[in-house]
Amino acid sequence: MKKPALVIMAAGMGSRYGGIKQIEPVGEFGEVILDYSVYDAVKAGFGKIVFIIRKDLEKDFKEAVLNRIPSHIEVEYVFQELNSELPFEVPLNRTKPWGTAHAVLCAGRVIDGPFVVINADDYYGSTVFDDVKPFLDGMEEGGSEYAMAGYTLSNTLSEHGYVSRGVCKADSSGLLTSIIEYEKIEVVDGKVVAKRLGVEAPEILTGSEPASMNFFCLGPLFFGQIREALKGFLSNSENLAKTEIYLPILLDELINKEEATVKVIPTDSDWFGMTYKEDSPIVKQSFKNLIKKGVYPSPLWS
Repeated sequence: MKKPALVIMAAGMGSRYGGIKQIEPVGEFGEVILDYSVYDAVKAGFGKIVFIIRKDLEKDFKEAVLNRIPSHIEVEYVFQELNSELPFEVPLNRTKPWGTAHAVLCAGRVIDGPFVVINADDYYGSTVFDDVKPFLDGMEEGGSEYAMAGYTLSNTLSEHGYVSRGVCKADSSGLLTSIIEYEKIEVVDGKVVAKRLGVEAPEILTGSEPASMNFFCLGPLFFGQIREALKGFLSNSENLAKTEIYLPILLDELINKEEATVKVIPTDSDWFGMTYKEDSPIVKQSFKNLIKKGVYPSPLWS
């Protein structure tokens, strides 16, 4: 069995954040959040690291990230551009690529085994890669049995505004039965208020629900499934202006069509991220605390 790869989605600018949050230093020696994800994955026995970036960010990304990662770690990067890997030509009457499922498809040319996909601007905790490694090691080649790390929703919210999350339900055997994508989740007067994608009326959630943080364990078959989904998605002219195709929604569709299973792997690993500029001091202090506890060396890459 090949060592699993780690695919890091780093093509987004983060409009709510107000800058290129993926490459803002959070460590004492210029480390960015994704440095710690790479460190944890390699420590857990992952092999190749693949970054998905935009062409116009290449120079900054190399300087801030790639040039500092030790040479013994196998690293590649691919570009997510508007017309990257599309199954057929479409009118390009937009500037933004087609979402997280499209981003993962762009990595297909350099992945030939099991892999984990994560966001660049989320810290997933020091133990989550160990939590999912047994599942990855047992994945059947060419199979559609996937998995995700399940975080508690209330532990993934921001104090400074709303976030988008996939709220999950699983059956008694731990298999995912549905992912409902909420585009706005925030705490209002002590309650978790959520607005479902495409639905105007808000809902009240408990906060104890498993949440998808775009931490998915996938295999090479998934690239073909993305391509098939994109064919239908791009054939609908209503999707061509601004609509995106999200990983959680695609996986939910595959589950409903019985074309895939997704095991929810609970994790107690810490999570924090930088959705808003105001999150930055909290994230930096959190890494200082982890370094003080001995979870990470400082500098990270020495």
